Amino acid sequence: MRVFVAGATGAIGRVLVGQLVAEGHQVVGTSRREEGVAGLKAAGAEGVVVDAFDAEAVARAVAAAAPDAVIHQLTSLSGGTSADNGRIRRAGTRNLVDAAAQAGVKRIVAQSIAWAYEPGDTPADENVPLDIGAGEPRITTVNGIVALEEAVREIDHHVVLRYGQLYGPGTWYERGGVADAVLHGDSTDPAAKFLGGLPPNDAVSSFIHVTDAARAAINALEWPSGTVNIVDDDPALAREWVPVLATSLGAPTPEATTGRAPWERGATNTLARSLGWNPQYPTWRTGFGIN
Repeated sequence: MRVFVAGATGAIGRVLVGQLVAEGHQVVGTSRREEGVAGLKAAGAEGVVVDAFDAEAVARAVAAAAPDAVIHQLTSLSGGTSADNGRIRRAGTRNLVDAAAQAGVKRIVAQSIAWAYEPGDTPADENVPLDIGAGEPRITTVNGIVALEEAVREIDHHVVLRYGQLYGPGTWYERGGVADAVLHGDSTDPAAKFLGGLPPNDAVSSFIHVTDAARAAINALEWPSGTVNIVDDDPALAREWVPVLATSLGAPTPEATTGRAPWERGATNTLARSLGWNPQYPTWRTGFGIN
């Protein structure tokens, strides 16, 4: 299959391109910079520099690639804010979907998130509504997700992957990365300020290693249209996972606290499992520290 990967040099994109190439797919990936294109070529893919906010450039790139499928992994996580991510989810997705439609592409897989569900006391499945009644600043994230998912559904065959909190290479939680700075109290790091620390409280999170996130995107090329949570088997309280992460990073464990936001509920992966997806890292308990 010929696959166009938008956001091919991000945390998931880099792993995804390698997996696609290894399975014999022809891959065209986008990057914001020439060095990213060089990396894609070294990985056995074609590469093209594209600004996701330039509709004409996106349309030209997709048309030239003539793909059988588009995989949307565009984000603005590296040094970005929730507003930046909201913008790329709205405008970047709009441009990519329009380009795919113009090029006659009938299949798209897109990255969404599994922590935009409305408040609840148990992990959310895909039938739980998104949290469209949230206030600021959360509503900025939710509105971006709503816009992304609505646009993607315009393509005939569409799969929206609601990923859990990503960990592994290129993520906030990798060794020597942002989590290390946060847990050591480096308040001068802008990413550490963005995270606001990692309080070990009653908030529930669902995680996913980037390797398993990438595998789900490939599997989804053959899944029926719909929305699927891509999370591990082990939704966890922050007071459980923060100490494990601290240990994996060789950092002191922060003092435990109580309380959570009503929407911090985690998510389930029952549907993904039923579709044949089997994560290499079914729990963060063994996955943390593996990069």
